[in-house]
Amino acid sequence: MASIKTDDLSTALRERSIRPSTRQLLISRIEGSSQERDLSEPPNCGGHGRIRHFRIETPAPWPANPLPLLPASRRLGVSPATASNAQVFQNAACNWRCWYCFVPFNLLSANESRASWLTADELVNMYLAEPERPLVIDCSGGQPDLIPEWIPWMMDALAKRGLQDEVYLWSDDNLSNDYFWRYLTLQQRAEVADYRLYGRVCCFKGFDADSFTFNTKAEPDLYDRQFELFGRLLALGIDLYAYATFTASHDRGLAQAMTTFVDRLQQIHPNLPLRLVPLRIEAFGVVQPRVGEIQQRALAIQEAAVLIWNEQLRSRFSAKERAIPMPDVAIQG
Repeated sequence: MASIKTDDLSTALRERSIRPSTRQLLISRIEGSSQERDLSEPPNCGGHGRIRHFRIETPAPWPANPLPLLPASRRLGVSPATASNAQVFQNAACNWRCWYCFVPFNLLSANESRASWLTADELVNMYLAEPERPLVIDCSGGQPDLIPEWIPWMMDALAKRGLQDEVYLWSDDNLSNDYFWRYLTLQQRAEVADYRLYGRVCCFKGFDADSFTFNTKAEPDLYDRQFELFGRLLALGIDLYAYATFTASHDRGLAQAMTTFVDRLQQIHPNLPLRLVPLRIEAFGVVQPRVGEIQQRALAIQEAAVLIWNEQLRSRFSAKERAIPMPDVAIQG
């Protein structure tokens, strides 16, 4: 697959996935897609939503994953178990093609035949019509920040129904574009930053430029953009978290690359590594047909990479610091 021209593709996908004048967004229709076979329960919300079950426990030696249930439970004032399920909606566009993505690629190309034009009000109405509603709504994708208006529009829709203090809003971001600043007003950006029941997780797609390009099919120079964008979001005061994927096509210089990766995180904030969760990639469902010999090797490399990550954290933070609950790790200022 040729290298993706991210900025050009982002422009085209945005044009095909948002109608600003009517506040409509192109939302994937999961029902009837190949993704449906991978779900633990049928799609809901008229086929446009799914329930995701989050678990803190992970296979050793992978670090625990408290996102988003721990931030959500803290803000909602409930137990983590109560906030372990989320109502997920997926926007129908993504500007990268990560080989391990659990979403079929035909749900990422802003294809109207596999999606529907919906407003945030309609999404919240669908959510409210479900008999058993999670306390968390996850705006996923795709790449939600191709349509950054989605988040403040969801906040407005929840507030209209008096749910601003009852439903936790969570969103994903692949750190690929600056649309958050380009298309949102200053007032909208402030609303996002000040919204008490909101958290955002940003995913670093690799630990160096080579692994980034292998994972995303994007130009290697965009690896650096991820750090710049994370720093800009952090400066706004958003409750920010991070994921990282450690799959790579080779393991040459792995220890040094991981050391440099953690160095760069700490250049944004010394405590940022304590707010990052490495994600273990697994080849299941829609991912399996994309897995060849090089991807199989990448799955093994991530196991070596996470050991180096764990050692980096042990060498840089005390046991007491590493035991701080993730939402309590200070990264502002």
